[in-house]
Formats: sequence, C-alpha cells, structure tokens
Amino acid sequence: MEFKTFEAPKGERLDVAIAQELSMSRAYAKTLINEGHVQIDGKPFGKASKKLTGSEIVSVIIPPEKPMMVEAEDIPLDIIYEDSYLAVIHKPAGLVAHPTATLRTNTVVNALLGKMQLSKDNQFDPNSEDYRPGIVHRLDKDTSGIMIIAKTNEAHRHLANSFKKRLTFKEYVAITVGHIENEVILDAPIGRDTMNRKKMTIGGANTRSAKTHFTVLEQTQSHSLIKAKPYSGRTHQIRVHLKHLGAAILADSAYGKKSELISRQALHAFRLSIPHPENNEAITFTAQVPNDILEAWLALGGSWPPKKADYL
Repeated sequence: MEFKTFEAPKGERLDVAIAQELSMSRAYAKTLINEGHVQIDGKPFGKASKKLTGSEIVSVIIPPEKPMMVEAEDIPLDIIYEDSYLAVIHKPAGLVAHPTATLRTNTVVNALLGKMQLSKDNQFDPNSEDYRPGIVHRLDKDTSGIMIIAKTNEAHRHLANSFKKRLTFKEYVAITVGHIENEVILDAPIGRDTMNRKKMTIGGANTRSAKTHFTVLEQTQSHSLIKAKPYSGRTHQIRVHLKHLGAAILADSAYGKKSELISRQALHAFRLSIPHPENNEAITFTAQVPNDILEAWLALGGSWPPKKADYL
C-alpha cells in the first residue's frame, strides 16, 4: 500500500483536493474516502464534501489495485494426454502456471479455461489474487516440460496427496555451466534468500528439506548435460542445488548468468510418473527435450542423443 500526506488547500472539497493533489479521478478519490482510506489530522474521515480550512493534514492510504477477472485465452497448448480425471500438458517456456495479483493473462490457467473442466473451479474466485483451478504442481515460467492438470476435485486431492507423500517420480534435463561428479545426491535444505525475496538459497529463511539426485549424461570441456531427480518439490530446487554444487544452469539469470546460446534457463521437466486417481496404477508421461536446449547443447560441442541417455 502507498501512504500519501499533504497540507489541505483552503476552501476546497476533500474529494477534489485529493484528486488534484494525487493526480487521480474525483470518483476514485471519493471511493477512497467512503472506504475509510482517508484521515484528517490523523483521524479517519468519511465525508467527501467536507470543505477544508487549509490548516489540516490530509493522509490517504492507496490500496493495491484489485486484480481483474481471469478470462480464457486462445493460447496454444500441447495436450499430450487427457481423460475424465486429468490432463497432461507439455508446458512451453515463457508460460506461467497460474494468474497472480500482478499477472492476469498468458498463463496455463488462461489457456485451459474454456478447453476443459478444471478441479476446484468453484472454490476459487476469478477476481482473487491467486487463481489456480486445476493446478496441482507448478513449473517455473522459463522451465518447459510435463505438467499434470486435475479435472475433478477428487483427482486434485489424490494427486496433491501423491506429491505430498512423494509417490510421484520426476526427471529433469539441464545444461550446466561447469561440471559436477558423475552421481551426486545432494540433501540440503532450501529457504528464502533474506537479501532477495524473489530468490531461494541453501539455508535462508524458513528452510525446508530438499533432496536431489544428479546424474551426468555427458560433458564437454566446460559444460554438462545432467539428469536431475528431485525427491522433494521446493521452489527453484534444482536451480539452487546446482548453483550450490558450482554448476549453475545455463542462462539462469537468477542463479547464474544469461547466455547467447539460449534465451531461458536450460531446464526441462522430461518425465513424470504418478499413481492414477482412478485406480492408483502408475502412469508415466514424457515430453521431448525442446529444440532450444538441444541446439544449445550441440553448439557447446555435445552430441544428441547423449551417450548415457539414448531415451532422450
């Protein structure tokens, strides 16, 4: 919220004075007064027509803008599987999982609305800050790959519980700047970076356990192609763990640095296995590694498919 204070102009109406001083419409100024966001000399005042004497101090609290309604958008989506319980998409890089207070368009949810039924849709308000029907788990905006979408509330509960109890199995492919040992299991808790709230770090604030198994698929002189299997689902987990190992992901602007070879972090959710909500039987989905990662690896001198992973 913003807090604005100014000396009252003599003889002016309160709503007019606020509108002129803060460069806003008179209607919006009146709304702020009516909703209790205005004080005169430190005391709440709710009458827009009050004539000011010129001796008062006017204080105005400007609340954050309310999010707009989330609407369906015609965004192409690669739906690789769908049944009455769930759908599986290959999320492209650049697409956020769901709307937030500051982002109301160009998300997976926007793309799904109108295409299919989504779980918990009646439990979320499209005008609320966090609108995420169907979203059981998330991928970072610039990470591509497999995402599961729940279509019913029953499926949502089952899938969410499967992720929580670690009954799902995930595999990612990443290009790193630098090398790590051939097989590494890193068990290092992750928390919020106290110097930069948008980032995570080993340790930090409100840490939670995090464990990742890394396998080197191939190396060039200065880079590695790596498979990552996270055993937990912490924010930025693979990115933070690889940075901690001294081999940040290629083009990861938050934990490494940008690259001319690829415009986003070279991280892809390649495979995901889940117990199906209908019968609890394991079902596995894969999404081919995108061309931008493949081309970056070839440009670095790597081969495709890599020697230790002909399934890619």
